[in-house]
Amino acid sequence: MKYMLLIYNNPSEQPEYGTPEFDSMMADYFAANEQMKEAGVIREGEGLQGIETATSLRIKSDKVETMDGPFAETREHLGGYYVIDVPDLDTALKYAALIPSAKFGTIEVRPLMDYNPAD
Repeated sequence: MKYMLLIYNNPSEQPEYGTPEFDSMMADYFAANEQMKEAGVIREGEGLQGIETATSLRIKSDKVETMDGPFAETREHLGGYYVIDVPDLDTALKYAALIPSAKFGTIEVRPLMDYNPAD
């Protein structure tokens, strides 16, 4: 089953770019990536640009509305994701725990819909 691991961080609580703490966090990310690759579970993963680059869209009364920034009002920002393919939620949680941002943010683990299940 495929799971998406959504990485939420509060920018004020994450290590600042260019510091030894940031470098250590990135080394931990590279180690987590490597573990998932070696286990053959990772399907995709990327970081996202900052929320200041986001545009949200919705349709109201058949008219498209766009607004700058993310729609959700929250202190934690969606900063990246992984898509993994593992047998069950317990295994997905094991890999989610490898993500360094879990130490100062939140990792949301959510199964992906399968619209074409095997017969």
